[in-house]
Amino acid sequence: MAQPYTTNDFGAPAGSDQHSLTVGPNGPILLQDHYLIEKLAHFNRERVPERVVHAKGSGAFGTFTVTQDVSKYTRAAVFQPGATTETLLRFSTVAGEQGSPDTWRDPRGFACKFYTEEGNYDLVGNNTPVFFIRDPIQFPDFIHSQKRRSDNGLRDHNIQWDFWTQVPASAHQVTWLMGDRGIPKTYRHMDGFGSHTYQWINAAGERFWVKYHFKTEQGIDFFTQEDADAMAGIDADYHRKDLWEAIEGGNFPRWTLKVQIMPYDEAREYRFNPFDLTKVWSQRDYPLIEVGTLELNRNPQDFFAEIEQAAFSPSTLVPGIGLSPDKMLLGRVFAYADTHRYRIGPNYAQLPVNAPKVDVHSYSQAGPMRYQNYPKDRPVYAPNSYGGPHADASRVTETDAWTTDSEFVRQAYTLRAADDDFGQAGTLVREVLDDAARDRLVGNIAGHLLGGVTEPILVKAFEYWKNVDADLGARVENVVRGAQAQAA
Repeated sequence: MAQPYTTNDFGAPAGSDQHSLTVGPNGPILLQDHYLIEKLAHFNRERVPERVVHAKGSGAFGTFTVTQDVSKYTRAAVFQPGATTETLLRFSTVAGEQGSPDTWRDPRGFACKFYTEEGNYDLVGNNTPVFFIRDPIQFPDFIHSQKRRSDNGLRDHNIQWDFWTQVPASAHQVTWLMGDRGIPKTYRHMDGFGSHTYQWINAAGERFWVKYHFKTEQGIDFFTQEDADAMAGIDADYHRKDLWEAIEGGNFPRWTLKVQIMPYDEAREYRFNPFDLTKVWSQRDYPLIEVGTLELNRNPQDFFAEIEQAAFSPSTLVPGIGLSPDKMLLGRVFAYADTHRYRIGPNYAQLPVNAPKVDVHSYSQAGPMRYQNYPKDRPVYAPNSYGGPHADASRVTETDAWTTDSEFVRQAYTLRAADDDFGQAGTLVREVLDDAARDRLVGNIAGHLLGGVTEPILVKAFEYWKNVDADLGARVENVVRGAQAQAA
């Protein structure tokens, strides 16, 4: 029987499951990619009212204080010398639903909302500097492979590994996930990353590429798989409780924000694509630069109102900060705001936790759950002759982001000299991990594969890890085959 071809929800053939429609292989995603929009929009509406991803979470309020002068890179008020800004930080697991144990192996969300004097700025990231995929058209499929099956409602390691081995770009993130940082000891004992490449613009209009690193001042700590499994049965809300109790007791957690800065023109010739979310920038090439300190010092008064209804999106930008040609980032600019409009309503920006601390002069009106009156003296359309708000291009920095001129294509990023899917994962294994960490990595991978992964996916998984590191892959295969032989 011939393999069926992918269609949209109306039966028409789809152009690609792998690549969004872009202006050239390195250009921006096009809104007319209706199949991408259909996939993301449908995906955003799969759960009511729980978040589709990052459903299980915790959070707290605090302040971000600038400690170093980075004004030569950005004009954003939040990052100017001496600035202190009220901040909300939400932590979460990615695949786990509400009620799932905090100590399952999973990336952790690390989402910041800065209530700046220029409006809100959201920085949506994880506790890893990379991600599993580099094109948003694959995001619904990736999450489906990590969630529960449609037939029996169970999570399935077999479908997880089938997806990962079909998508070699996942190797770097899966190596992080299967290592020690896949199960942090607490939310306080993990780093956070913006992960994507963003753009900073200074007062003179000069542009720079930037990556964000939040370094925990509590130190990195983690659970072993055995201890995490035990804690899941003892206290499924261990991370949530730890964060609450630490802040209640005056033990305020802190992170130092550092950034990597790449001059705008250097991105064109860097040895790998600096906008590829599955890659990190070498800190030898672009050292970390300190910016300031984030401290959490106030627990929410109402968990639902202030944490569950908190909404973060990379489309929430301020002057001095912009986007990049990162395809995943551009897809999330649409998807995150859209899912909030579905989950908590089109007027979610009016909820106190999401509302900015500055006046709003928009033409948005009506819609479900609106509770602020539209100003009676403001016209309801633009442009108008009656003194209504008018757009001022001189105040905006994020839209004139980069230039491109190419054909419409569905292709992967153009390969560069150092571009491959397994190289950075192998470097992580060989040069960053010590012997004990490599031993734990082997055990974590083998244990996960022994949790229901079947042939021929097992064979693909062994080859996947041998591509990361030949010795690592061989060790994983030996452990799995040995356990199978013993069980037989």
